[in-house]
Amino acid sequence: MIGAGVEGSNRGLPSSEDVRQQLDRILSSSEFRLPERARRFLEFVIDETLGGRREYLKAFTIAQAVFGRDANFDAQQDPCVRIEAGRLRRELEHYYLTAGAADKIVVTIPKGGYAPSFEVRRTGETPDGQEVRPSDQPVGNGPQVGLSVARGKVGGPRYRYWVIAGSVAIVLVAATAALQHMRTPDAANAPVVGARDRPTILVEGFESVTDGTLASDISRGITDDIIEKLVPFNEIGVVTAVSPSTDKAAGAQPSYVLQGSVRLEGNTLRSTARLVRRADGAVIWANNYDADMQVQGVLKTQTSVAQNIATAVARPFGVMFRADTETIAGSDDAYACVLSYYSYRNEMTTAAHDAAQSCLQRAAEKMPGDSNVTALLSLTHLDEFRFAFQLNTKPTAATLETAKGLAEHAVQLDPTNARALQALMLANFFSNDMPEALRAGAAAYASNPNDTEVAGEYGLRLSMSGDWDKGCELVSTAVSKNAGPRGYYEVGMALCAFMRGDTQAAELWSRMSDLDYNPMHRLVLLSILGALGKGDEAREQIDWLKSKAPAVISNIGPEVEKRLARKQDQARFFAGLRAAGIPVQTSAPLQN
Repeated sequence: MIGAGVEGSNRGLPSSEDVRQQLDRILSSSEFRLPERARRFLEFVIDETLGGRREYLKAFTIAQAVFGRDANFDAQQDPCVRIEAGRLRRELEHYYLTAGAADKIVVTIPKGGYAPSFEVRRTGETPDGQEVRPSDQPVGNGPQVGLSVARGKVGGPRYRYWVIAGSVAIVLVAATAALQHMRTPDAANAPVVGARDRPTILVEGFESVTDGTLASDISRGITDDIIEKLVPFNEIGVVTAVSPSTDKAAGAQPSYVLQGSVRLEGNTLRSTARLVRRADGAVIWANNYDADMQVQGVLKTQTSVAQNIATAVARPFGVMFRADTETIAGSDDAYACVLSYYSYRNEMTTAAHDAAQSCLQRAAEKMPGDSNVTALLSLTHLDEFRFAFQLNTKPTAATLETAKGLAEHAVQLDPTNARALQALMLANFFSNDMPEALRAGAAAYASNPNDTEVAGEYGLRLSMSGDWDKGCELVSTAVSKNAGPRGYYEVGMALCAFMRGDTQAAELWSRMSDLDYNPMHRLVLLSILGALGKGDEAREQIDWLKSKAPAVISNIGPEVEKRLARKQDQARFFAGLRAAGIPVQTSAPLQN
């Protein structure tokens, strides 16, 4: 008997009977809306797990048992199991947002496999006054099922799939260090962040405006793929239906609705998408996406279109963040402080930086369990290093230690949060720990490759570490998707071209960057102009730096060495500066 010796379903880990009762509750709910095959899928993986056969839950065995495939089944050619698992994950999340909001047993299927995980939701105290605590007893007669005690309040709208890849596991080693610079309760007792603390998008099923089964299937597939790609963006919530029970669980109506349609004309697929603000019905963004299905095939085309739509809607600095900045300006809740960070990054002024940092600090004290707030607070301290000359800051070793501690804590709160891992990457980068920086960056990118900020920042760190080919490819992708503040990643493209010897392209990219965003951008242009022998134009940049950012000239050596890891890359950059008439001074240690 699973969980033998545990008294009642509100103590310890769930018994097999508890889990089977929960399965019946899910399958009988009107909010669990999948067809019979998906129901058999869920029943099969739960039965196999409770029977101690978790290790046999592979695509091949599921395809035979649930889908009736024969021994020739090839998961690479037939993605039926993978697609159905994705739909099942999303439907389980929907169930726990609605009818299952108060259920004690939480069933999920973590990404990366097909074995389910069972959690006992922590309820604070039992009627007899004893606090519920997790049991160390494994579930099942075979290998232990992935179990944990869910933290937070009953009915909280969000349950994460704690899927930790190998690279993320390495980052977790660093994230276990105690946070010394933030006065917050233990993460185990921190409030859970819910949909009310972030904007929520209602994703409606895309409409097929072309008759036929293929168009209908593609419409459903694009809808499912969009949902899958939106979910990893931690700054937003995603729902697929709205009902009174949804409102009760989530605390608020969705802020936006994503609508769309699919039209087929021969081999050409056209998908139209629009984001509507539900408060007033205003269409705040719309776009068309055309694709030739003969080039990539139906499934890859469908995935590509969904990826483009999800990225356009949810990317940092994108349309939704700009719209939200206008609608909740002046608010003092956690999400308003998140928006204040993105607003400051667009403005890049000392006043905006200080306002964002103060807001995030207050939010972190009120919401110590919010990984996003903690990560962005870390980034405001790191920005004192990255943009010291623009923000007129004098960062110290203590500043960097604070930023790193916050980043580690953000990862500890949510090991799959791409923004937290991005902050940890930058903290390690400026701590001169390149291997750990790249590990955190790889984990961030693996967590959400559609997050353009993560892709761009990781690409920059890869490039500056010396991996220009891979890094520049990511930076180029970020630029093509309008990542970051306008003109931010273009300077990365300038460096990429410069380091491969294409100085003319480097100058073009450099002039496309926002030269006033950060004086370091002008330093890049100055080195390029020196290499091109454009003395007059180089002197214009020198005059600007001496007038607007004189500290840059006297700190060129350490600032470049802080960013470019390889000596040969530093030498190329310094050679351009010397050709422009700028002597390079030696680096100086940080002052405490």
